[in-house]
Amino acid sequence: MTAPRPAAPAELASAVTDFGGGAQTMSLVAFTAVATVTLLLCVMTGPDRDDLDEFYTGYRSLSPLRNGLAIAGDYISAATVLGTGGVIALAGYDGVVLALSTALSLMLLMFLLAEPLRNAGRFTMGDVLARRMPGRAVRITACLVTLAALLPMMLVQLAGTGQLLAFILGFSGDSLQTGCVLCMGVLMISYAAIGGMKGTALIQMVKIVMLLGSGAAVALLILARFDWQPGALFEAAARGSGVGDAFLRSGLQFGGGPYADLDMISAELSVVLGGACLPHITMRTYTASTARQVRRSLSWAVSCVVLFVLVITVVGFGATALVGRAVIAGADPQGNTAYLLGSRAALGVDVSTGETLLFTTVTTAIFLTVLASVAGMILACANSLAHDVFASRRHEASPRREMLLARLSALTVGVPTVLLAAQIQHRSLQPLVTLSFCIGASALAPALVYSLFWRRYTRTGLLATLIGGTLAMLAVMPGTRLVSGAPGSAFPEADFTWFPFTTTGLLTIPLGFALGWLGTLASGRAKAEEQRRQYEAVESWILAGAVRGGGGGRGA
Repeated sequence: MTAPRPAAPAELASAVTDFGGGAQTMSLVAFTAVATVTLLLCVMTGPDRDDLDEFYTGYRSLSPLRNGLAIAGDYISAATVLGTGGVIALAGYDGVVLALSTALSLMLLMFLLAEPLRNAGRFTMGDVLARRMPGRAVRITACLVTLAALLPMMLVQLAGTGQLLAFILGFSGDSLQTGCVLCMGVLMISYAAIGGMKGTALIQMVKIVMLLGSGAAVALLILARFDWQPGALFEAAARGSGVGDAFLRSGLQFGGGPYADLDMISAELSVVLGGACLPHITMRTYTASTARQVRRSLSWAVSCVVLFVLVITVVGFGATALVGRAVIAGADPQGNTAYLLGSRAALGVDVSTGETLLFTTVTTAIFLTVLASVAGMILACANSLAHDVFASRRHEASPRREMLLARLSALTVGVPTVLLAAQIQHRSLQPLVTLSFCIGASALAPALVYSLFWRRYTRTGLLATLIGGTLAMLAVMPGTRLVSGAPGSAFPEADFTWFPFTTTGLLTIPLGFALGWLGTLASGRAKAEEQRRQYEAVESWILAGAVRGGGGGRGA
């Protein structure tokens, strides 16, 4: 079988991007139905007004399979689906390495951090860090870093909602796109405030099943068009890329910089370490009832993410092979529409009812991915704000009061985020995604590793890690090639680059660890010895879930 060749760009621009009135109508109906059903699920599974365990952890009642699906759903965000698919379609080999890094990140969480996090934490990141070093300063700092890590990613996904729906449904106009952003924001806040952990988990489960099911079907259709020969697909993608064999080698994404290899290493470190430590991912480890369950849950989650990597690789290469890199870049310079263009191209121009239904399932899965991803992030921020900041002011705060605080916190976090996203929706926001991962890698990763495994780690070292790592990343990020000095940067017409890399990880990750070490040294030997004794008192529980002298039980 001869591998299909991309049609002329003009033909594809009119055929592939024109989804047809029937598909658009069906997508709109499907979006409305999914929003209604998922909101109803949140209402039906929502916690009682005074049941904190149900709101924060869903009673830890999810089976490993369901919890694993929820973890994978939280991990595979809309930014991952659209952004990673775009990088694969535009940069080829480099995009595949990025996709593999996402799977490696979740494996790092499973093998190194998941069990200690489950044992040390209760509801939030602040609980984990305050296990050894109680105090409001630690909790407030943990909350601020949580907000700093998740708000940029929420903005990116919310701001892209209007343009994404306009692309799918075929409408134009700033007011309509802004209306989409606002409506989606209301739904996301409602999911977090009403459903709590169990409600958002159910949405994540539905989302991941739809996303993987529809994506696998599209990937199989693409492979069938190339006679089930991956080599033929890769060759056609190289031809469609316009750069030949360079598409299948390292360097296309980072080749514009002076240190391409180091730039790739920096980006992969940021994704692997940052993705494993983002608060909306780690909060799912607290929902497992036992250490064995958290390991089994992560096993299911890793399996789902590996399947997603395979799907997104085939669809990304298929988009370049069938549509062409020029058309993809013309629709969106960042390639965020590549997943949809590849799916539509796999179905052909003249589609049957079944193919239209499949494409509607793909678009609905993307729609639900945006909803579920941001809802999970809002929930993580709201939980931290309510539990670590407001409720910690009064130890005698009743469960009902804290539940009210958590729901009000969802509004406090969600409403400004939605309004800001509506204002900046037409700007290039790609640096914000990298910012989230870099905060996770530069501040949260060192803090968690030291807190869970270093006996002499002190409160000063912890605060130096969280505050210093975050501030260092914020100081370096404006000087990277992601912000200026490159064609795909946020300000391509300007060049104020002084740090010749795309991410800050190569500098700020070692700096985050160094600040924690220096802060601990500055605390003095007596304080370090005191922390060592305190850690040894809970070490067996944190690392193995066992209490010295027999017995056991999950501490607060």
